[in-house]
Amino acid sequence: MPELPEVETTRRGISPHIVGQRVVRVDIHETRLRWPVPTDMASLLTGQRIDTIERRAKYLLLNTNTGSAIIHLGMSGRLVVTDPAHRRRKHDHVDIVFDNDLALRFHDPRRFGCLLWAEDPHAHA
Repeated sequence: MPELPEVETTRRGISPHIVGQRVVRVDIHETRLRWPVPTDMASLLTGQRIDTIERRAKYLLLNTNTGSAIIHLGMSGRLVVTDPAHRRRKHDHVDIVFDNDLALRFHDPRRFGCLLWAEDPHAHA
């Protein structure tokens, strides 16, 4: 399982590429992770701007003005910033595509990671 330094290194590595970017689409290729990816994840994230990325223990939170996408890398998960047109590999489960033509790709051979959504109770619709 990634330790705290690796999760923090991941946060620092992806932040410059996606903070301030708007999500244009979410491609979910596999919903069966440690916990099923919520069926409305794509609609919840699409159109949202990533305001900040923070680490809470071994979780990464992609914060928007309406809530947060919560990512846990599990035992073998990785997040890679890539060109969304780059060919997916077997265990690439989710692509979050941004308006800067980059994607945050979640790769997890063992599917022990998770992607969840938490609404911001202070958000105004």
